[in-house]
Amino acid sequence: MVAPTHSVAYLAPAPVAARRSSPAGSRRAGRSFQDSACRVLNVAVAGVAVVLLAPVLALIAVLVKLSSPGPAIYKQPRVGIDRRGSRGPESVNGRRSENRGGRIFTIYKFRTMRQEAQPDIQVWASKEDPRITRIGKVLRASRLDELPQFFNVIKGDMNIVGPRPEQPRIFQELSNELRNYRDRQRVLPGITGLAQVSQGYDQSLEDVKRKVDLDLEYIRRRSAVEDLMIMAKTMPVMVFRRGGM
Repeated sequence: MVAPTHSVAYLAPAPVAARRSSPAGSRRAGRSFQDSACRVLNVAVAGVAVVLLAPVLALIAVLVKLSSPGPAIYKQPRVGIDRRGSRGPESVNGRRSENRGGRIFTIYKFRTMRQEAQPDIQVWASKEDPRITRIGKVLRASRLDELPQFFNVIKGDMNIVGPRPEQPRIFQELSNELRNYRDRQRVLPGITGLAQVSQGYDQSLEDVKRKVDLDLEYIRRRSAVEDLMIMAKTMPVMVFRRGGM
């Protein structure tokens, strides 16, 4: 009598279903790629500009020194990117932090004004400000006073293209006046931007409102191609002295 044979069937594990990426996840991945592409482009252009414009930077520095007593480079605190998102003044490492609207950094500019007894006062300068030196008027009109900010770009404080950074005190005042003003801090600030090539210097709160709308429009459609287009549009602003940076 032959003993019956028993076979044991082994069931292969069911294939794991591939995870579907959510639309939100895809958007985040796309935005991360765009952010990286924009950053690489801005740093590369800034690096090339510093090398090519080194003689110009040196000449302007000498002219500024000769125009009036004081340093050639003017340093000022500005409000930068807010990497905390919408958390506001939440606790960090168990400690409550003050919400300044973004990281405070030091911006570099060629000095265009005579040194004052109170150099740290935070006010907007008008075109006819009596503190502006003769060479300072030329630098402001041509926007050449902004050239040292290429070093801010290389340091990681700024990009070439982005919303213009504001002084902390003025930032707080505008944040109280304009509900969406802090939304500009979602990206690195810039030397130039869509608002600067589209509109002149701020003369009123309405001018600031229009620039905020342009800044937010730029953030929505931000890309390396968009940055290149704004960089190209910046040259006519500098040459023909229109727009506001």
